[in-house]
Amino acid sequence: MSSKIARGSFIILIGTFIFRIGGYLYRFIMANLLGPSGYGILGLTLPLQGMLITTANGGLPPAIAKYVAEYSAKKQDLMVKQIIKTSTKVMIVLGILFGILIFFLAEPLAIGLFHKPEAVLPFQLIALITPFSVIVGAFRGVFQGFYQMTNILITKFFEQFFMIISAVILVLAGLYVAGAVIGTAIGFMAASVAAVVIFRKQVWSKLSEPKNILSRGERKITIKEELGIVRMLLIFSIPVVITGLAEIALYDIGTFVIGAYMASEYVGYYNAASPIARLPLIVSLSVATAVLPATAEAFGLRDHGLLKKYVLQSYRYVALLVVPLCTITIVFSNPIISILFGPAYVYGSEALQILAVGMLFFTIYTVSSSVAQGLGKPYLPMFALIIGTLFDLALSIVLVPMYGINGAAIATSIAAFIIMAILAWKTLVMVNVKLPYVDFVKIAIASFLMGLFLLLFPQIYGHPGTYGDFVFSRVWAFLYVMIVILMGVLVYTFILTLIRGLTKEDIRILYKFKDRLGPFSGLFTKLVDLLERFAP
Repeated sequence: MSSKIARGSFIILIGTFIFRIGGYLYRFIMANLLGPSGYGILGLTLPLQGMLITTANGGLPPAIAKYVAEYSAKKQDLMVKQIIKTSTKVMIVLGILFGILIFFLAEPLAIGLFHKPEAVLPFQLIALITPFSVIVGAFRGVFQGFYQMTNILITKFFEQFFMIISAVILVLAGLYVAGAVIGTAIGFMAASVAAVVIFRKQVWSKLSEPKNILSRGERKITIKEELGIVRMLLIFSIPVVITGLAEIALYDIGTFVIGAYMASEYVGYYNAASPIARLPLIVSLSVATAVLPATAEAFGLRDHGLLKKYVLQSYRYVALLVVPLCTITIVFSNPIISILFGPAYVYGSEALQILAVGMLFFTIYTVSSSVAQGLGKPYLPMFALIIGTLFDLALSIVLVPMYGINGAAIATSIAAFIIMAILAWKTLVMVNVKLPYVDFVKIAIASFLMGLFLLLFPQIYGHPGTYGDFVFSRVWAFLYVMIVILMGVLVYTFILTLIRGLTKEDIRILYKFKDRLGPFSGLFTKLVDLLERFAP
């Protein structure tokens, strides 16, 4: 049980990292094909698309995951089946309704709010995505509840593969930003088909048929009883959907404010920096995906000791990986943004450094949010995010006219710190646990020394010009940066080990993954053996 979070998080982490690379590939190709102005229009479309999908989902995927995990642990399979049926019906209806809504709101938003007529068609095409996205969301919630993290990754593979291929073909065919949006719709269509097939084979067919606990005897469930399940799901999910909307808003209020005040290309610059800054969120989201059903299960079984252990594991794993990732992003902001998006987007490098700090705060919030949801308190992250979003909006309106895209980054980082402080404190009070602050200090020291080590190396950008002393192709620059980062990671790991920042439990978990590395397992084992000598 103690390795459940680590095991689930590792699977999601590896898969999410691979797919985030694919997401960067999508953005990289679109940025180069569309240019800063067209990419700016796409940058306005993507968060609007995210908000619509979140609203159409109704916050039900996390609710499905929670109650599927809880009732499955209690061996109440019929309740599990009814939750799946009812939630899927609700989500399909919501998906259709919100798809129609965005179609008619596209023109007022594009012209009235952002003053960009060229955004009307991309905004309208979001309506194609919504019905399929809710189907995928429902089944991913089921897979999460059963700890079937691999199935989540399979649906993401179908979504991303077909999205990238379709978007590239359609943009090259001359459909411009509209082609990129249609490609996303095709990706969700493919993912929904894959999700249905996997669900029928691996979940629905294996659920047992116990006595009906929802109705009496053999009679079917009544409308009143099903409405009771809807009410139970909505009580949990409404705060979740508000939280999800506020979370997207916190990410992208800066994008919207820049779009309202500045030209499209500045939205493009900011949307080159923002996704890179979110890279550490891969770690926190991976842990959060595993910790929600784990804490729900521990809470349902009234095992307070196991609950405390899950929470401490989650915060510590996130800190171990996120702090050095943010350090790397800050040190190599210029090469990273230039190599991934091209020299035209290097204007966003300062915003990337600022956002990297903000996303460090946000990763802690993300884990706290999943813990709160697992404890049946989804309103806590909702309130924290609402407060943070209001701060972000107010600060962005003030700072963007003064400092441009850097002002948006500053506003987002301040808001992220506020929500982290509020929710982390409240979560720790609920679980009645104190964080091992000494461990976090050691992680900070190791990350700082790694950053100093990385500063010893020249910054290579992959293009000629006034930036740096070296002129390399983008491929060679990428290889150089990756080698330097790998060296930095090794330095971080050994410094952390020397100052006793790794535990025997960490070493034990590392040994479990050595057989999954194929030809690299031997080298990995030797490194872990070396680390074990210094672990306390």
